Amino acid sequence: MIIGLLLGAMPLEAASLGSALAAEVRRARRTATEVAVHIAELDSGRTIYEWEADRGMIVASNVKLVTTAAALEELGPDYILETQALLRGRLIDGVLHGDVAVIGSGDATISGRFFEGDPMAVLRQWARRLKELGVRALDGDLYLVHGFFDDELVHRDWPQDQLARWYEAPVDALSFSDNCILVRIVPGARRGSRAMVQVVPDLDFVHVEGTVVTTDSVRRHHVMVDREPGSDTIRIAGQILRSAPPVETWVTIDDPARYFGSALVKALEIEGIRGVRHIRSVETLPSGPWRTAITYRSDLLTMIEVTNRRSQNYFAESLLKGLGARRCDSGSWRGGLEVLAEFLRRVGVDAGYRLVDGSGMSRNNVFSARHLTRLLTYMSAHRWSREFLGSLPYSGYEDHPRWRTRLAEAPYRGNVVAKTGSLRGVSTISGYANGVSGTTYVFSVLCNGAGSIRDARRAQDRILRALIDHG
Repeated sequence: MIIGLLLGAMPLEAASLGSALAAEVRRARRTATEVAVHIAELDSGRTIYEWEADRGMIVASNVKLVTTAAALEELGPDYILETQALLRGRLIDGVLHGDVAVIGSGDATISGRFFEGDPMAVLRQWARRLKELGVRALDGDLYLVHGFFDDELVHRDWPQDQLARWYEAPVDALSFSDNCILVRIVPGARRGSRAMVQVVPDLDFVHVEGTVVTTDSVRRHHVMVDREPGSDTIRIAGQILRSAPPVETWVTIDDPARYFGSALVKALEIEGIRGVRHIRSVETLPSGPWRTAITYRSDLLTMIEVTNRRSQNYFAESLLKGLGARRCDSGSWRGGLEVLAEFLRRVGVDAGYRLVDGSGMSRNNVFSARHLTRLLTYMSAHRWSREFLGSLPYSGYEDHPRWRTRLAEAPYRGNVVAKTGSLRGVSTISGYANGVSGTTYVFSVLCNGAGSIRDARRAQDRILRALIDHG
């Protein structure tokens, strides 16, 4: 009798959807000690299902939803970042008797990411531009002006034992190649021979110590690549299988401005321009009659797309510090977080959360599932909603190694648009889903204390399949 009364109080399809979701959330709770879920109809805002929806959870890279949404609202997708190269001195017979300066703006795009993997492409363009201006040689210094951001390059909350990993790249206003260098180890021709070591780009900036030996044993195939803390010495060790493909590892560098300077000097030399006496990292541009020679521009939307589609921490933190610099005159984590806090108040999230960085790398970032669906609902009605949703990966997205196969079969392919996140024991996913009925839902599924990230993702996918199948 009670069951009949309950079913009579709601449409049969709603009961079917609710029970299907409840069953899958129960299964998900076997994969993680803490699970929080909130699902609502996007148009009406009506909650369809919730479980621990107001519980504070570690959200990992779901933080990037906050950072990118705030950047869009504050600056707009067409906002242009400019990095300028300036000259001072006299040009006599092709020799610049003076100095070159580069002023950083927090642009994270100066890399090979958009140039078929060639990290030197942008800087070589700059060198060719100087040649067009008549510069054939230099007799002066290179000033690297990076005071737009503060000098705290690595967040104090990030794991100290992972500082060499690409996802903990230092964040400075002047940067190059995501502030990482690629180390490639190629097996030797025979067992016992040394493996060949390459660094890309090939600069004198880093020093590689150690050796890797070629082996015919699969069990002995293990290569270690690390960077000595506080230095740009890269250490390698181990053995590489003779028949294996090259092992490639992105390693962070310690001093972004000096890395940029070394790469620019190399680019100048490749184009035949020599004579830089000293590389000088400075907070502000020295006084003098400077004139603009080069202006490199990129748009904010490009940085947002890389942040969300590639879950690139370095881009997220550059966005955060850039917001602080542009809105609070403080290119720091503190300044950026002030901007994000004010943005969240406008969204309607003003309590019960904790935010300490822009990428979600820190385990001290805490939000509830309801917080995230509220943010996503806000952005769905935003004037930049198309740009925001377009920056997110989707189920079956071919240009992403994980999303390519995740929920890629019909009817799920293309019907989930979301941001994922993962840390040790943490798996999260928040976004939008289209049910087979045509109804669009906003959802957040957060798993903490997961024994297996793979199992947690599978549980999340089962919840989303239930939502799409019955919604």
